[in-house]
Amino acid sequence: MVMHYKEYGDLHKPLIMLIHGGGVGGWMWDKQVQYFSDYHCVVPELINDDTDFSIKDCAKKLLTIIEEKAENKRVIVIGFSLGAQIAIQMISSQSHLIDYAIINSALVIPSPIAEKLIRPFIKLSFPLIKNKSFAKLQAKTLYVDEEYFEQYYQDSSKMKLDTLIKILQENMSFAIPHNFSKAQCKILVTVGEKEKGNMKKSAAHLVNSNPNCKGVVLSNIGHGVSLANPEFFNYFVEEWIKDGKLPDGKVIN
Repeated sequence: MVMHYKEYGDLHKPLIMLIHGGGVGGWMWDKQVQYFSDYHCVVPELINDDTDFSIKDCAKKLLTIIEEKAENKRVIVIGFSLGAQIAIQMISSQSHLIDYAIINSALVIPSPIAEKLIRPFIKLSFPLIKNKSFAKLQAKTLYVDEEYFEQYYQDSSKMKLDTLIKILQENMSFAIPHNFSKAQCKILVTVGEKEKGNMKKSAAHLVNSNPNCKGVVLSNIGHGVSLANPEFFNYFVEEWIKDGKLPDGKVIN
């Protein structure tokens, strides 16, 4: 199945690929698309109920898009959560296609027990997906505000049970690929100060797995800095791409 995507900005400028997380769609990057209008922004839609979701398959398809669109331009890949895992897979597979990668809130510590419990748990809780009160609680954890709630609710309501289970299984079983250590592109890893311990440990593992990797714990942020504070996010992305300046926060050693 072909990966659907949208393009924005100046097609002749450096390419920024923005890869959304699970439970959200390409719309989560609206503020980034507006800010980076002088770049060539490519925003894929990862979830398709007609295909069997896999991180490796998504990475392969997105790399093909980069090969088709980059045309010797600088390439920046930015991923959030599930999208960050895909970005890690991409730079582990073909880092020569990518100049800069920003990894936001990527889980790289597999949880075999949680993975096994996903199917029975999701089967029991799946009806709640169409409950708006429950959806609002879930949206809040991702910093999805009123502006985007209806889009979030529509997307989550349409998702099929087997698709959701597969996405969560892929997410919970993901580990740092063997070739990540050899990736030559510049890599920035960020995680929110308010995120769970395994997310912070994941960020540290990534930083310690590649000499080109820098990491920062972002103060007073949970899971979803680009939605929580798009102005801050856009600024530090631009500063890091242009000058290598790290965002404010605790540097991961």
